[in-house]
Amino acid sequence: MLSKRSLVGIRLNFQTLAVLFFMLIGVSAYAVDPAVANSDEAISAGKTVFNANCKQCHKLDQKSVGPALRGITDRRPVDWAKSFIKNSQAVIASGDAYATALYKEYNNTVMPSHEFLSDDDLNNLLAYIEYGDKVDPNAVVAGAEGAAAGAAGGGIPTEYLSVILGVLVLVLLLILVVLGLIISVLTKYLNKQPLSEDDQEFVSQKTDFGKIFKSDAFIIIVTALVVALVAKTAIDGLYNVGVQQGYAPAQPIAFSHALHAGQYEIACQYCHTGVEIGKSANIPSPNICMNCHMHIQNVGGKEGISPEIQKIYDAVDNNQPIEWVRVHNLPDLAYFNHSQHVAVGGIECQTCHGPIQEMEVVAQHSSLTMGWCIDCHRQTEIAAEGNAYYDKLVQLHSDSKDALKVKDIGGLECAKCHY
Repeated sequence: MLSKRSLVGIRLNFQTLAVLFFMLIGVSAYAVDPAVANSDEAISAGKTVFNANCKQCHKLDQKSVGPALRGITDRRPVDWAKSFIKNSQAVIASGDAYATALYKEYNNTVMPSHEFLSDDDLNNLLAYIEYGDKVDPNAVVAGAEGAAAGAAGGGIPTEYLSVILGVLVLVLLLILVVLGLIISVLTKYLNKQPLSEDDQEFVSQKTDFGKIFKSDAFIIIVTALVVALVAKTAIDGLYNVGVQQGYAPAQPIAFSHALHAGQYEIACQYCHTGVEIGKSANIPSPNICMNCHMHIQNVGGKEGISPEIQKIYDAVDNNQPIEWVRVHNLPDLAYFNHSQHVAVGGIECQTCHGPIQEMEVVAQHSSLTMGWCIDCHRQTEIAAEGNAYYDKLVQLHSDSKDALKVKDIGGLECAKCHY
């Protein structure tokens, strides 16, 4: 009798735990098959296959959840690699010594079959594994310097405005002190000079602060300042109604994006399955979590299953959803489509959600106000190259010297978001 956990394991999404070649450790050397082409087109297509099926568990040049993959075509024949990717259990059942050793090394973990991959898909995948995304140290340094330069060239952060105002107030106080000293010196000098009675009375007069505080001018100025301060506070409050920038609620399970999206580089699209095909990005169900955690059971605990991962098991066993707390909310009057921005526009998740791969607890990074969206539409250039969706628009815009931006294709029209 199969348990519920066993049934969950059977239903594992074939895109997970792509223990592609379970670790490509071997001593045999084989020449790279001509089908594994070192071309930009093949590498790009292979990266898409890799990200969809393998990235959750593997990196090219270092171990992650699974072992590093680069070099498989030097260790094993290409035909063997393709057969193993498509159906590893069949290769193991055939008695292949290398496949059997890998199976035992990784605790008899069953790799999902990938029969749906065509021969071209496999060739492209191997091309990406062998030739794709090789790190150039000089490029990394240059990229870091460019990022620093970009940060240095940005505008004044809002948190510095208070400091600037404080400095201005200090400068005004210093000016008043200097003026007071000048008046004191001049008064002493004039008192030593022969003056008429009227002049002497004027020079010797004392400041009556009581009269100043009771004067109409003082009362009007103070009242105006108080009214202006209250009005500004009220207006700022009205502008912030519904704005939840910085909102970071506690979640029912302590899920770390820094660990999953950062350290293990699991693609956002793997868990948020709707981000490229629909309006909503979707919150993952427990079954998606179990795709990995059926095999990674003791992360966060010294023995057995950690308390946080146990909550996932409990949700599956009790057939109950995990009640995640929504972080990013748009008003009902605003329409936003993830697929339009991610799949068509090529916008990175971090553009709106910030450095999500560094967050232990997810917080709303951007204000997500209408002004913020409109400003993005005014500045963002259309990624039209190689994207047939924009071919006619680019042709219509060809007479303009400026780059094609979102505002040029209706990005500022009210009906785009409100209809």
